Amino acid sequence: MSKTSYPFYFGGAASCVAAVVVHPFDLTKVRLQNTKGSGNHGMFSTMLKIGRNEGMLKLYAGLSASILRQATYSTVRFGAYEKLKNGVSAKTNRKANLGELLLCSSVAGAMGGAFGNPGDVINVRMQNDGQLPPQQRRNYRHAIDGVIRISREEGVSALFRGVGPNVNRAILMTSAQCVSYDTFKYILINHTPMEEGLSLHLTSSILAGLVATTVCSPVDVVKTRIMSASSNDHKMSATAIMKQMYRAEGVASFFKGWTPAFIRLGPQTIITFVVLEQFKRWHDMFQDRQLAVAQI
Repeated sequence: MSKTSYPFYFGGAASCVAAVVVHPFDLTKVRLQNTKGSGNHGMFSTMLKIGRNEGMLKLYAGLSASILRQATYSTVRFGAYEKLKNGVSAKTNRKANLGELLLCSSVAGAMGGAFGNPGDVINVRMQNDGQLPPQQRRNYRHAIDGVIRISREEGVSALFRGVGPNVNRAILMTSAQCVSYDTFKYILINHTPMEEGLSLHLTSSILAGLVATTVCSPVDVVKTRIMSASSNDHKMSATAIMKQMYRAEGVASFFKGWTPAFIRLGPQTIITFVVLEQFKRWHDMFQDRQLAVAQI
């Protein structure tokens, strides 16, 4: 079964484009997830509060870290998922089934989560810095400055703080996002009048974003709490934090920031897959042109 092989970095590049667009929603999600107590804070009220107290440009605080995260995490998970999926198809001479896709996405997600953890730690800290008291702020100038300072001040191991929950989230995210996108796309092509194109990509990615947000929300909240923790309480395990959240804030605390997470993940998924499909289209056009030139 022949299958075009695309460059490994396409998924990461598409994710970086999406990250620039959705960064304010990602920052708002992190702020909401770090809000302690049972108070009801809305997404737009939180964004307005940030703009009023810190300035509208602060909605893009930590953008360099967000891009670093996508350039590592998403490059690995998208690239590995495509390679593994194509490898299964080549070996079995058929389209990979749901179980095989889930296995491919789990392996790819675990790799991406581990590889992208340093960027994720910097990303969470830079986004959360503005709501800390001035004396507790880290004030990283950019992502590389954050990597250097954390390594020097807290040790290299601090860059892998929360790697367990992050790997779990990456497995869930890659499975929920990539597999559901492929599945919805297959269903829509074969059981509806939809054809390959923007409307198909839009519908499939919105549905995939809904699934991914709901599945990943509890792990995402716990991961954010761990990564933004101060050096005094960072030794708490993920299980301990979950128990503390459940006792103090209830089940709803595991879904804090769900709305901005979906509003972020929906457009991010749409932009990522639309840009990724466009990269593939351009790649195919370039290959066809090269082949035509070679035949002259």
